[in-house]
Amino acid sequence: MVNDIENNPVEHSMPGKHARLGYLLLAYTATAIGIAGVFLPLLPATPFLLVAVWAASRGSQRVHDWIYDQPRFARLINDWQQQGAVPLSAKWLATAMMIASWSFLLWLEYHWGIVLGLSLFFLTIAIFLWTRPNPKP
Repeated sequence: MVNDIENNPVEHSMPGKHARLGYLLLAYTATAIGIAGVFLPLLPATPFLLVAVWAASRGSQRVHDWIYDQPRFARLINDWQQQGAVPLSAKWLATAMMIASWSFLLWLEYHWGIVLGLSLFFLTIAIFLWTRPNPKP
């Protein structure tokens, strides 16, 4: 007998009813934010769609498949899952948003410890993003 989990790693035993409901709620929320991110230039779509796919795979195979079937989402998700790739535009946007956030913290004169901690956090994220490949056509 062949194990279905080996053939399709997304399908696995579903958690209990309450946990599934939580995963579905997270999947729908992340999908809604991801959809907004497709159309709003300052809101990134990819991270929210990845969270949505992850949560949907634990809450509902139907929702998971629906997210993958959306033409605007499929490429972003597949580029990340197959190549570990992040589009150049997303790298620039994320970097600009982190610089803007950091500048805003300085302008508001937050405690130096908070600014330093977030500087290290933002730098780590930027290094991670910029070391990811660009998607191959």
